[in-house]
Amino acid sequence: MTIFDETTLRKLEQLTLVAERVRVGVMKGDRRSSKRGSSIEFADYRNYTKGDDLRRLDWNVYARLERPFIKLLEEEEDLAVHLLVDASASMNWPDDGEQSENKLVYALRLAGALGHIGLTAGDLTAVTLLSSSGDHTWGPFRGQQNSLRLLQFLETASGSGITDLNQSLKNYALRGRRPGLLFVLSDLLSPNGYQNGLHALQARGYEVGLIHLLSPDEVEPPVSGDLKLVDIETGADAEITLDPTTLDLYRERLQEWQTEIATYCANRHIHYIPLTTDLPWEKLVLQTLRVKGIVK
Repeated sequence: MTIFDETTLRKLEQLTLVAERVRVGVMKGDRRSSKRGSSIEFADYRNYTKGDDLRRLDWNVYARLERPFIKLLEEEEDLAVHLLVDASASMNWPDDGEQSENKLVYALRLAGALGHIGLTAGDLTAVTLLSSSGDHTWGPFRGQQNSLRLLQFLETASGSGITDLNQSLKNYALRGRRPGLLFVLSDLLSPNGYQNGLHALQARGYEVGLIHLLSPDEVEPPVSGDLKLVDIETGADAEITLDPTTLDLYRERLQEWQTEIATYCANRHIHYIPLTTDLPWEKLVLQTLRVKGIVK
């Protein structure tokens, strides 16, 4: 799977991720500019991270403490970006060999786009695949020079098993990573739900964006008649008859579910972005997320 071409990467490099609200102590304040170090007024120090520009090291402090610190200037935003991708079996759908509408492929491309934006802007960026076999994390790193390694990491991903989304999100919150702007990319088809996990992340000071992915055939089933449905994760099956009445009820329940998620997120200041994977992901990044105020 080739995630991006050079033209797309150049477009992404013109964007910046935006944090609207963060807890005191997580960041100095609102991100005021995507231009790094434009002010000559010193603001603070932070620990050196692999990928930082060595010209920004304070060599006097290094000589005294034998530890590397980076100088932050007044207009500099120091944002941590976290991208969490649900890598469960239900995300690997459709599984007919067509990648264009596969939920996991779509999520990985989107994570690559957001990650490249963050790295290019100098944000401390980490990507985690949430999996039943254990979470797999890349980063955190800074700097555009790390983008290729990020894309290589994403290309190795595969969907399998059942991800307990609540538990995975709680575990991430408890690991003590530096809070910042965090995106969860998932179909939310997790048997134990997602709300407690999102609450745990917010309690740790993360600003959360929930990107809810469904495939077009999950929104509008292209089948009818007597069917045997098999759960892709558990193997459980059920026999149903899909007639116009049943399909109308299905659409109604789906709408109720998404409305419930949207209401939950709105009440807790979580960015909620529902989508189907036939939406060109470039349009999602360059238009939808801009309208939402997540990128600029």
